[in-house]
Amino acid sequence: MTDFDIKGRYDFALTLIRDAGDLALSYFNARDSLTIKSKGMQDMASEADLNTELLIRDRLKESFPEDAFFGEETGISAFSPEQGIWVVDPIDGTQPFISGLSSWCVSIAFVKGNALQFGMVYAPARAELFAGGIGFPATLNGKPVDKHPGQSIREGICGVGYSPKVKPEQFLPMFSRLLTRGGMFYREGSGALTLCSVAAGRLVGYVEPLINSYDCLGAIAVIRAAGLKTNDFLANDGLNKGNPVIAGNEAVYAELEAIFEDREA
Repeated sequence: MTDFDIKGRYDFALTLIRDAGDLALSYFNARDSLTIKSKGMQDMASEADLNTELLIRDRLKESFPEDAFFGEETGISAFSPEQGIWVVDPIDGTQPFISGLSSWCVSIAFVKGNALQFGMVYAPARAELFAGGIGFPATLNGKPVDKHPGQSIREGICGVGYSPKVKPEQFLPMFSRLLTRGGMFYREGSGALTLCSVAAGRLVGYVEPLINSYDCLGAIAVIRAAGLKTNDFLANDGLNKGNPVIAGNEAVYAELEAIFEDREA
């Protein structure tokens, strides 16, 4: 795949994610009339999730029919290793969305050759669009982001993700280690959006024991473009099975990795 092809997809996705966000925002502003269903404990969906994903999927299929697609609501299309694949969460943070909170977003990422090429996360209720990737700078609303100056978890706030996919007895020891070692935590119901706060220098780091690829790849691309470190999320079939995610600058990453693995940094 040529650089021109990647840039064409990147530019297309920047427009597409805004259009998808506008559709999702229209549902958000009329959320009292939404039909909401449960997919499991603390896992909700509505026609807003599905219709936003269909808008993204159909436009990508029309413009890039050679690419595969993986969306939270409609699943993964036929996919071979030589293909590029779009990884999409139409509304990350559905629980905040239906609760009237602004902490939800649309996330789009593009993977080619088992490498995360670029990603973008749009929070329309906050008018914030994060974007970045290989060869694309990390930006917030088109302007470069600034890293957090902290060199330790004690010098800033860490995003901490959790979902019922992980048992409390698995999560709580790690959480306790974070607090015991002087860290402070932040969570707002969207992994993608919280990860983008690391890229933008609002948070010093992020850790989550298990997260789905569509919930984080868009943001991971922005974090890496900002010059920060993450684990190899796509390892061991992370695309399909999910993985832990750890993010921060070199020093903070080392601390969070040690906390996650229950060892000294």
